[in-house]
Amino acid sequence: MTDRTLVVLREALARQLLSDTLSSAPEFHRRLDRAGIRCHGADHLFYFPEAELKNIAEMDVSPDIRLLTEEDAALFNAFCDKATEADLDAASVELDHWLVAGAFENGELVSAASMYPWDDTTLADTGVLTLPHARGKGYASRLFRGISHFAIKRGFEPQYRCQLDNLPSVALAKTCGLVEFGKWDVILSR
Repeated sequence: MTDRTLVVLREALARQLLSDTLSSAPEFHRRLDRAGIRCHGADHLFYFPEAELKNIAEMDVSPDIRLLTEEDAALFNAFCDKATEADLDAASVELDHWLVAGAFENGELVSAASMYPWDDTTLADTGVLTLPHARGKGYASRLFRGISHFAIKRGFEPQYRCQLDNLPSVALAKTCGLVEFGKWDVILSR
């Protein structure tokens, strides 16, 4: 991939920040700082390569994974009660999202993933959360690939984002066969 930066701004903000030629991404960030504009913090943005999308569409989903519905509310709430607030916030997994799936260990929901369509596109943004006692057992990767299978069958392409310093999530992306498209950041509301 070419090392380049693409910036999309509203016209008024572009005029404020780009009165002259911009030579680098660090210079752009310095201008944001000088203008008192803060960003959310960059995320890695991951997608499956085309060949891997085909493999996932054709795979059999692991038997310990199934879709979740509103009928699973008690099960999902019990799962959330076992997770930390920080983990719940970082994963952004919600039972009322467009597509939700879970991985089970001896009948217990130990990993949950949810997707929602990204800005009226066929991209499906994905969050995954695994309870601490079930980490390192492959649940998250099987679940991510499983929910991706369900999304692809519905005509959507999985997308995965995580903070740059979230090393377990970066490792999950690589284990699942995702590749980084780039890094993405947004300006916080002014």
